[in-house]
Amino acid sequence: MPRFRDTGLVVGTGESGPLDCITDVPGVKVGHVTLIEGDGELVVGRGPVRTGVTVILPHPGDPWDEPLFAGFHTLNGCGEMTGTHWVRESGMLLSPVALTSTLSVGAVYEGLVRWAARGASRELLDSGILPVVAETWDGHLSDGFGTHVRPDHVAQAIENATDGPVPEGNVGGGTGMICHGFKGGVGTSSRRLRLPGGDYTVGVLVQANHGMRERLVVNGVPIGRRIDDSEVPVPCDPHVSGSIITVVATDVPLLPHQCRRVAQRVDLAIGRLGGLGEDGSGDLSLAFSTANRGALTRTPGEAARALDTGIEALSSVHIDELFALTVEAAEEAILNALFAAETMVGRDGITAYALPRDRFLEEMAPG
Repeated sequence: MPRFRDTGLVVGTGESGPLDCITDVPGVKVGHVTLIEGDGELVVGRGPVRTGVTVILPHPGDPWDEPLFAGFHTLNGCGEMTGTHWVRESGMLLSPVALTSTLSVGAVYEGLVRWAARGASRELLDSGILPVVAETWDGHLSDGFGTHVRPDHVAQAIENATDGPVPEGNVGGGTGMICHGFKGGVGTSSRRLRLPGGDYTVGVLVQANHGMRERLVVNGVPIGRRIDDSEVPVPCDPHVSGSIITVVATDVPLLPHQCRRVAQRVDLAIGRLGGLGEDGSGDLSLAFSTANRGALTRTPGEAARALDTGIEALSSVHIDELFALTVEAAEEAILNALFAAETMVGRDGITAYALPRDRFLEEMAPG
């Protein structure tokens, strides 16, 4: 699977984790289910199908009973991420994070509910849950109204979840996505952060379905104007922008307002590559910290232990370093989505072409 750094180019100056994936953050796992079926003319309910679901597990335990500090941010709100009212209100993430197609949010939500109900404690059954499910629209290539993602696919994605390398491009929730007029999808990257208190990691995963061709810029080079739609056709109206979902994970100890500030910095990466958060784009980002997990238990009778455990937080003296590395990882994650994605023929013969790597390198060459 090709990745951006295979070109010999780099994003920023930070050091990536060993996998250069969100799973470099200890405890984080990612699983996909990819649904590709049929060709030809669109028949709603039958296909063609180019869709799926991706699930991010924030830690090895039960996220409903062991929440994490988290923050949410919107650049432009033409999109959906369920559960984020409570993330904003409580400052906590109490759910896996699932990514899928726009009209599959309901099925994926139900799938997370069914998964949580397996062996659920009495306390959970009494209190309920607010799953986090985010979406981008794959209806240019897939039968978007066909509701092909089912609740059982969520359980399969969780079963597939691994803390190893994360498949990118045309997989999971990113299967039918388009990015800056090229084939898009899932991308991920990470950076290591060395602080006086220890070494940490920040990882980013995107579902990239955003941006216009003419605005794509990589390391200052206007790639989208040099490889325009006369050379590589755009699969839909070139003025349609789409959306991007970004999930940031880190083991840096952060408070909720710090998580929100980290989530905001994702917008800088989107902008560096030419995204504007256009009117029709859903640009939503969620950041969570895996630190302090044991101090946030919701189990009854544990309040005293939680208070005794104490809460750690990053000093503002070092937060700019985290901001910078988050921007780098988010930018590279988007580029990895572009580089890993392969040309896909979707419904009605509509074709989303992969970024032509040889032409890209030709345009990026010095001089």
